[in-house]
Amino acid sequence: MTDTSPLWTPDALEAATGGTLHGERRPVTGASIDTRTLRPGDLFFAIRGEARDGHDFVRAALERGAGVAVVSAELAAAFAPDGPVLAVSGTGEDPVLDAMRALGLAAQARSHAGIVAVTGSVGKTGTKEALRHVLSAQGETHASIASYNNHWGVPLTLARMPAGTDFGVFEIGMNHAREIVPLTAMVRPDIALVTTVEPVHIEHFASLSAIADAKGEIFSGLKAGGTAIINRDNPSYARLLAHAQASRAGRVVTFGEHPEADVRAQRIVLRPDLSVVDAVVMGIPVTYQLGTPGRHTAMNSLGVMAVVHALGADLARAALSLAVLRPPVGRGERTALAIGEGEAFLVDESYNANPASIRAALATLAAIETGPRGRRIAVLGDMLELGPEGETHHRDLAGPVEAAKIDLVFTAGPLMRNLFEALPVSRRGAAANTASELLDPVLSILRPGDAVMVKGSNSIRMGRIVEALKARYASAQAEPPHAAAR
Repeated sequence: MTDTSPLWTPDALEAATGGTLHGERRPVTGASIDTRTLRPGDLFFAIRGEARDGHDFVRAALERGAGVAVVSAELAAAFAPDGPVLAVSGTGEDPVLDAMRALGLAAQARSHAGIVAVTGSVGKTGTKEALRHVLSAQGETHASIASYNNHWGVPLTLARMPAGTDFGVFEIGMNHAREIVPLTAMVRPDIALVTTVEPVHIEHFASLSAIADAKGEIFSGLKAGGTAIINRDNPSYARLLAHAQASRAGRVVTFGEHPEADVRAQRIVLRPDLSVVDAVVMGIPVTYQLGTPGRHTAMNSLGVMAVVHALGADLARAALSLAVLRPPVGRGERTALAIGEGEAFLVDESYNANPASIRAALATLAAIETGPRGRRIAVLGDMLELGPEGETHHRDLAGPVEAAKIDLVFTAGPLMRNLFEALPVSRRGAAANTASELLDPVLSILRPGDAVMVKGSNSIRMGRIVEALKARYASAQAEPPHAAAR
């Protein structure tokens, strides 16, 4: 049953943040840093962002029904006439962000939930969403929205966690070393999971081992006796294991296809629209269908099952829940496109990109059954933060493109042009400097039976191509029909 009690009372807000409430003493029902998504009754934090100061939006937040606005003490008098404000002060650069962290810590301290923290170079958001989906069927579950995994996303997610939560799932990200340490210290997980280590954000690190060390920081925040969960198949396993063993973890659980993995896939059957996994979870045989396709999601589902077991939740119910799991928007969502008298399939992978995730997306595209004259088309944007080896990482995708038998490749950005030029002429669609410049070539090339996959780093804005395809070729069918495996 959903908890309908207030998220925070006025007294609890003051006690947690050390602030002073001016105006009507209202309980709040949510928390927000964005007036565009703020709901009536939310606590609005006027944090200072890289481009804008949240204090510029305090009046708008109160006009839209914010229960209380958290503001710097020195500015509180100016906003008090507009509605209730919580005046906070601190020694840091942003006292409002400090107050949000303090409230997050208070939420963690009052909670009796089983807390899970997830990180990894690839798959952390999808794994977090899978855990949200699975655990929501077994208790009140609170999880990060979107990719709220940084210095403000983690404390905001904590501050939003209701006192009656049964399970809390937190995604933790990083771009540099030592960024995970303060975040996992706030979350204080019972269970910490690393999905995998890959050369992502490599421009900020000396080596792949350095990335593994940064990901291994997540274990530093584990509660005494907690569980560290590691991908046994990953080349960085030994390094992650060392971090886990140096932490307060009471045990280390491994997952993968490795014969010594604690949660082991004995068989993975990959189909165009789903996967079937025969696994052994801590000695318990479990067979389940996974509603999202691809080997990478099947492997991450083993990590999900490891978490379920570590929480003491029901494995059988989790297996049933995984059968109806669907990929989040931008991470494998499939849409049927009406083209002439037939349909094409769109695979939206536009949220982000790195070498490992593009290889996985190409493999998934290869498994999709096309129509009689259909082609597999990859629309790829630059992968960023790859450092001086960026051109090589892009060029090296030519092999996976050939292996997946992709018929046409369209590229956006100067880095991805290296891939385009490495491909045989027969596989070249078009190359452009920006995603916008690819709109017309991609929109005009589609024909019935095609399967098109769109992927690239966030700032390349490949989502524009997805939106344009959906707008022009909208179909009454939300997802493509199930295709038979080849």
